[in-house]
Amino acid sequence: MAKKPLIIATEKYKNLGGKSTVATYKLLKDSVTIGFTTHAKYIYSNQSAGSENVSKMKELALAGKGLGTFIESKLKDKFARKVR
Repeated sequence: MAKKPLIIATEKYKNLGGKSTVATYKLLKDSVTIGFTTHAKYIYSNQSAGSENVSKMKELALAGKGLGTFIESKLKDKFARKVR
């Protein structure tokens, strides 16, 4: 019998600063999936962005502030893949 995949809910980004390009996020063990207000989705993994950066992204996502700025300034092209 095949195991059912673990489904992790996508969370709405709080956007406490009011100007973020981030709309949603999904936190997994080794990665973060970011949904932007443009409806594009990107996966940032420990391998593509570095584990320290992924940890920081998780911290900012949960805080609801600073994630878009962090991605824009440090990680823009360090995604593992574009989902859509």
